[in-house]
Amino acid sequence: MTLRVVLADDQAVVREGLVTLLGLLPGVEVVGAAADGLAALELVAEHHPDVVLVDLRMPRCDGVETTERIRARHPDTEVVVLTTYADDESLLAALRAGARGFLTKDADAESIARALRSAAAGQSTVDGELQRRLVEAAARSSTPARVKEIEGLTAREIEVLRLIAAGLSNIEIARTLVVSEATVKTHVNHLFAKAGLRDRAQAVAFAYRAGIAG
Repeated sequence: MTLRVVLADDQAVVREGLVTLLGLLPGVEVVGAAADGLAALELVAEHHPDVVLVDLRMPRCDGVETTERIRARHPDTEVVVLTTYADDESLLAALRAGARGFLTKDADAESIARALRSAAAGQSTVDGELQRRLVEAAARSSTPARVKEIEGLTAREIEVLRLIAAGLSNIEIARTLVVSEATVKTHVNHLFAKAGLRDRAQAVAFAYRAGIAG
């Protein structure tokens, strides 16, 4: 199936370049390009894309607010944040707003395609450097009440969480723990439900806040 994408970036050169780049990716169709968050929201309402690729810094409505509005109004549309730079709190705010992926603007076509497809499938993708900044920001903003949630996890769920934070996939976790992938998926579902996590990006941040990764 063709992946339908809307992108939003206030820099015309970057926006036009992304339209060209995405247009060259097999199975990807750019259905709209916006210069700010409000225009992006209009395009999402009109085209109902699978994924929105959005810059954090935009006029009128920034990337965090745009992400929050898209996820609230169009829950079937996922968001991937693409940025040249970002302060750590903005990255964390975008994660809380519901962003599925985080990439720097120097990401290559393959990385962008992978992030878009992962987001459309409900999975998260975080650029290595941005992941480090996310977890550091999460650690700084941790609260005792939030970290206490780890007390409800089993020893096996904590081990799975630690391996997720280390960047392992479900298949790799299964091999490490010598269990089936189905068993790993069950543990992941349970710990996500108990800790109130939406995806693996939030799980990584949670693991660092709880002090079981790093």
